[in-house]
Amino acid sequence: MARANTTNGNVATKLQLSPSAIKRGIERLKERITELASFDASEISDEGDAPKLLALSAAIEDTLVRCFGENTSAYYRFSPAVKLHFSPGVWTDNYPQKHHYIEGTRENILQSMCLLEEAQRTLREDLADYEHEVMSYPDAADKSGRPLSRKVFVVHGHDEGAREMVARFLERLGFQSIILHEQANQGRTVMEKVEAHADVSFAVVLLTADDEGYAKGGTPQPRARQNVLLELGYFLGRLGRDKVCALKRGTVEIPSDFAGVVWESMEGDSWKQALGRELEAAGHQIDWNKVMRTTVD
Repeated sequence: MARANTTNGNVATKLQLSPSAIKRGIERLKERITELASFDASEISDEGDAPKLLALSAAIEDTLVRCFGENTSAYYRFSPAVKLHFSPGVWTDNYPQKHHYIEGTRENILQSMCLLEEAQRTLREDLADYEHEVMSYPDAADKSGRPLSRKVFVVHGHDEGAREMVARFLERLGFQSIILHEQANQGRTVMEKVEAHADVSFAVVLLTADDEGYAKGGTPQPRARQNVLLELGYFLGRLGRDKVCALKRGTVEIPSDFAGVVWESMEGDSWKQALGRELEAAGHQIDWNKVMRTTVD
């Protein structure tokens, strides 16, 4: 049976599949549709039961989880396709009878087939999006051959000017800036929001002097906010050091644990060229004419 939707808003992001996995998902859905079309409703018992029907429901649910992930909005959109058994809702002396179960099951099967066809269409659109991105950026692909996302996560503190400057620069180069506070909360904690929007290929971390801190007995030093350092560590682990660029604005103490992280100063405009180089080294195509125009502007 289909899993009940959650009510706390804690829904996972859609499963990200490679092009080959999407094609296999489309074929699996086609197999389920064929099995539904060939099901003989006369196999249903007087109580509406049929072992083959139960097996079909389990196969459909497994296919949906493989295609869209478990506990995702896409899964829940198509999960009614799992409901094949007819439940009359009310019982009287003459209802339901076997033919009622047969007719109700046939209607459920028809609904399931329509939903699975719509699920196929969704995957075909995902595949078309990948193919379009490959044509637009033919050299931008990860090790699995899947096109690199043009989403870049911008980790920031309280310096709104630095945040907006970096976000607008990225957007002029054709990237989509993911800024955490601009995303819907949906009842999630900060780290749950970070994880939900972590389908990015690169992260820019802004180290700005928002806090002060010092070792016991020491002198207060300007520091980046703790959440910024936490998210810096998160993306270093998730993406790798070659896909994270740290930009430092002003005098900011760098924790010793991050001493191996390369950072660029935001003084002047040289950081734009540095960020462009890092993005290009990570596999993205960069329009250097746009980089230079933003530097001049």
